[in-house]
This record gives sequence, C-alpha cells and structure tokens, in this order.
Amino acid sequence: MEIRRPETMERITTKALAEAFIEEQLQALRSQIGDKKVLLALSGGVDSSVVAALLIKAVGQQLVCVHVNHGLLRKGEPEQVIKVFRDEMNANLIYVDAVDRFLDKLAGVSDPEQKRHIIGEEFIDVFAEEARKLDGVEFLAQGTIWPDILESEAGIKAHHNAGGLPEDIASRFELVEPVRILFKDEVRMVGDALGLPANMVYRQPFPGPGLGVRCPGAITRDRLEAVRESDAILREEFAKNGLEGKVWQYFTVVPDFKSTGVKNGQRTFDWPCIIRAINTTDVMEVTVEHLSAELMDHLVSRILTEVPGINRVLYDFTPKPPATVEYE
Repeated sequence: MEIRRPETMERITTKALAEAFIEEQLQALRSQIGDKKVLLALSGGVDSSVVAALLIKAVGQQLVCVHVNHGLLRKGEPEQVIKVFRDEMNANLIYVDAVDRFLDKLAGVSDPEQKRHIIGEEFIDVFAEEARKLDGVEFLAQGTIWPDILESEAGIKAHHNAGGLPEDIASRFELVEPVRILFKDEVRMVGDALGLPANMVYRQPFPGPGLGVRCPGAITRDRLEAVRESDAILREEFAKNGLEGKVWQYFTVVPDFKSTGVKNGQRTFDWPCIIRAINTTDVMEVTVEHLSAELMDHLVSRILTEVPGINRVLYDFTPKPPATVEYE
C-alpha cells in the first residue's frame, strides 16, 4: 500500500502539536489492533522506543517487546531499555541475551560487509525464533519513519517491511507503523511528549551493527570492551563539559593493530584509541569538532588510565569527504 504524508499536515514543532499527534495515533492504533497482540523489536533507538511508548499507551500488555542484546551495544544500553520499559512503563518485555551467539559467529571475520551481513542475519534469526514462540500475535510494529519511505521510493534502500523476516513469520503479521509519516526531529518531539528520557530521545545516531563497525577488523571480546569503555568515558566527559546535544556525533574506535608503549616502567604492546567528534546538517558533508586542549588532556588521561589494552589516544581531524563518518 502506498503511503503518503498529507500535504496539509503541519510540521510537529511544539509540544501541543506532538500531543495532538499522539492522541490521533492512540485512536488509530486501538482501532487497528483491537484486542489482538502486537510484536515489536525494541532496540532502544529513538524510533523503536517512541513506537513502543505509543503502543504501551494505546494497548498496554497487548504489546510484546523483544530486546535482543547482541553484545555490540554501548555501555548501559540494555540496562536502560529494561529500566525504562519493563520497570517504569510496565511493558511486556522479552530480553534475549544473545551476546555469545553473535560474538561466536563474528569470531575471525574481518571483512566489514561480511560482519554487517552476519549481524543483520543473526538478529533476524533471533527475533524470528522469539516470534515463533508466541501465540495470538497478529501485528508487527516497526519504527519506519518518513525518510525511510522517501529513500525506498528513490531506490536508495529497500523499505524494511517485516524487517526481512522469513516468509513463514512475515506472512503472519499485519504491519503497524505509527510514526511512518514523521521526520526524525518530529519523532523526537513525540518521544519528549510521551515522557521518554532525554538521553534516549536525543541519543546520537548509532549504526545498525553497533560497536561492531567501531572495532575494525576481526572482533575480539577484549578489544570490543575497550571500545565500549572508552566510548562511555567520552560520552560522560562530553556531558560534563556541556557538549552533549551540541556536537552531532562523537565516539571512539579501537583498530586492530598494536604499537609499543611504556606503562609503570614496563614495555607495553597495545591498541590505539581514536576519538571522532563531528557535526553535520545532512550527513553528506561533515566537519570536525575541535576540542579544547584541557578536555583533550583529560580524555587522554582517563582513557589511558581506565581502559585496559590502550596505550595511545589519537584524534581524527578528517572531514567528510574524503572520510566517511564510521570506519567500516
């Protein structure tokens, strides 16, 4: 079915407009779903979180959320999803610890595209397995937004109907896409109005394969942990220094090579940690955020002191083009 954003639809720029949209969607969701169950893959990202909050408000326990921890999320993210949705919003949430399953499949795989394929395919397999265990689910909710549809129509990427699920699963469901006519900034406004935490609503863009693309080369558990811990330090310090929400995206990368160093009078042979902080309006061109010397010195000190396996901290000054945002 062709989806069109109404030409007369006013952009959601205020809390009042967001609340009006929410009320309209609650009625539409209740009408569509009735007394049936609806399934949602809840990643903790902005779009799926807003869809989950809308559906909880609309149909409560009829929503079944599945959160898959594939081991490639940022520090504290699985815990935040459980706290916000299960503990605070009383969501019917299934948590799947698939860390070992994903990392075992990725062991020894260094090609970026192969890594992406494994992560995507394994996620679908895990989600499909959980879906097969459930009875009485007739609807599948997705966080599709308006740019997804525009890109699909332009041939840039396929619209992710049923998320690539196997036919025996996908054919069971009718799609529920309550934010499909919204742009990302409007989705955030709706999330705010629904009372979701600011650090969830305004979280930075995060790649589908997660930290897997920030651990270039074959992923190992110790290097992946170095990425996770250094990223957590960077995010904490940006928040303390008033840069959270002002810089579009910032993260760390730990590449798969080592260099010599000295620590506590002993020779080390450890990885470098690369910091990347960037700004953009359209992601086609990206500029680099220049940090103060004091902040850089503090970041270097913390990462070298607190993150095992790191003996150098580097800063990426490369804009896009010629570089891309991510390393893989």
